Amino acid sequence: MIFLTIGSHEPFDRLVRAVDAWAGASGQGARVFGQITDRAGHIPQNFEHVAKIGPEDYTRRCTEADLIVSHVGMGTILTALSVGTPALLMPRRGHLGETRNDHQVATARHLSDRPGLHIAETEDDLPALLDRLRDGTGAAPSDRLSPVADPQLTTALREFIFRGQT
Repeated sequence: MIFLTIGSHEPFDRLVRAVDAWAGASGQGARVFGQITDRAGHIPQNFEHVAKIGPEDYTRRCTEADLIVSHVGMGTILTALSVGTPALLMPRRGHLGETRNDHQVATARHLSDRPGLHIAETEDDLPALLDRLRDGTGAAPSDRLSPVADPQLTTALREFIFRGQT
């Protein structure tokens, strides 16, 4: 199953429309469930969707999905990495009015070589990547993030905070 999630604040019709078209062209073989906000302009015709889901359902769907498709939101990225589910990410674009600037483009470029994260720069890139990832080519799970901070980081922070307090 593919879990499409675009966040809960702003619509991302360009991504929803692209996944909807792909699901329609893929026929019955494409099982997609989407979380698309209650302000979506494009209402999908080819997959089940809801406006919002609760945190527990969100985590469950991320864990059970074969692939997560999303905007380049840090919450989704961290969740995908923590549960080990591959993610296909497409950045919102500032000049298209999808966000205030192109910070998601910069984040996508920074994370493009991270195992388990795949970047579609535009909606035109999405269908071929979805086909490849759905078939399992290149969709290896990511290395899971640890639920706790690296001991070297906590030691360095502790030393920094307490420097000069003795």
